[in-house]
Amino acid sequence: MRHRIKKHSFGRKQGPKKALLRGLVNSLVEHERIRTTLSKAKYMRSFVEKAVTQGKVDSVHTRRLLMSKYPNKDTVKKLVSDISVRFKDRPGGYTRIIKVGPRPGDMADMAYIEFVDYKLPEAGAEETVAGADKAEVKKQKAIAKAHADKKKNRRKMQNLSRKINRKK
Repeated sequence: MRHRIKKHSFGRKQGPKKALLRGLVNSLVEHERIRTTLSKAKYMRSFVEKAVTQGKVDSVHTRRLLMSKYPNKDTVKKLVSDISVRFKDRPGGYTRIIKVGPRPGDMADMAYIEFVDYKLPEAGAEETVAGADKAEVKKQKAIAKAHADKKKNRRKMQNLSRKINRKK
């Protein structure tokens, strides 16, 4: 008989499971959409919803409570000042889970978890930003090329050194 079955242990003990949850919540608040396994998304959903509901009351007490659960200042600040304000009139249901399909490696069910008002960035918007900073992009490419050349030369030297050492 399988007594005392833990529903959401994810093969981890309490501390690592709590760290996993904190990381997932921090990532979701920062990016507003993340891809994870379906079971992790379902488990995380209730914690995110409670955090957003708590964040609706902007007070020092609320911020301290959220800091105790999710010790990341940026996460708490965005929860209280941005996300909770957007959902002020909404009574609940701040996130949605979109099933993606199985992961190729282990066939685990994957899903996107995102806030309900999330909008995908348009492809045209990225091009205009890149077009405005052409000089910066060119400079970054030159730095990357110099770094790659330096790495290539180092590998040649190491290879030559190995050949010499093998002969001895």
